[in-house]
Amino acid sequence: MHIKIGTRKSKLALWQANHIADLLQAAGNTTQLVLIDTTGDKMQLVSIPKIGSKGVFTKELEEALLNGSIDIAVHSAKDMPSELPEGLELIAFTKREFIRDVIISHNPDFRLEAGKGSPLIGSSSTRRRAMLSRWYPNARTVEARGNLQTRIDKMEHGICEALLLAEAGVRRMQYDSMIVQVLPETLFTPAAGQGSIAIETAGDLNPGIKDAVRVACNYEEAELCLAAERAFLHTMQGGCSVPVFCLVKPEGKMLKFHGGIFSLDGKKLAEYTDLITANNSSHAENLETAINAGKNAGQSILDSGGVDILAAIKKDLGR
Repeated sequence: MHIKIGTRKSKLALWQANHIADLLQAAGNTTQLVLIDTTGDKMQLVSIPKIGSKGVFTKELEEALLNGSIDIAVHSAKDMPSELPEGLELIAFTKREFIRDVIISHNPDFRLEAGKGSPLIGSSSTRRRAMLSRWYPNARTVEARGNLQTRIDKMEHGICEALLLAEAGVRRMQYDSMIVQVLPETLFTPAAGQGSIAIETAGDLNPGIKDAVRVACNYEEAELCLAAERAFLHTMQGGCSVPVFCLVKPEGKMLKFHGGIFSLDGKKLAEYTDLITANNSSHAENLETAINAGKNAGQSILDSGGVDILAAIKKDLGR
């Protein structure tokens, strides 16, 4: 199969697209990268909530899928809206790596400590900023949008002392030496999908191409976990501007779910933890079980205070 791969132009997006291309080529396919600018890439001086978070990094790629100029689009799974436009679907998720958040700094002695000093941390994520306010109220935050290299450049020019980022992107771009602190997932629980690469297609794409992509790229364990996380995100009406967090991990023959929502200032929190039994006879049945568990978890949080937190967030954002 010859497969046209749509991707953003940032170095990290290209790393992800080339990773998918390598997997496809190893399975005997040929590939072609198609580079596309997205709204989020074009408006790097504007915060994501002000742009309107839905599809910030995906809209133009999805238009290319629908008009047939590309066969697949490659995304960071955490960037994918919980609801896709009509006619599109996610068909594969890669093996998950480096799920946590990290602090990077040019100062190797920098440490984020509760009650110690008033460090200035750069982050464009409402989830991370809310968690900083919750667990490290002594820390100050500043908006730091852009691709990884742009953010590091901003830090070098003094807008902040350190950056709070996804570990996956930092390591994939080989900035490991700048990591000064890896934050525990129990406190800084990641966004839904963090650490995995998602592959999106048009629903009417050639079935042979879909099958080739799934065989080469899909990791069933990750697909199960992300199915639950994305169902939770959808139920919670979560997007880039809402501090929703969710992580599903294998635990023996079960899946452990932990998710929730913070208020924008981090002062209010509603969360939920459970074990999901997903040992049915088929992968399709396990996917259905995971999706239902994610929906139920989201509804439980909404019923126990989450709906009020979500309403306050929407009011603050003017929605």
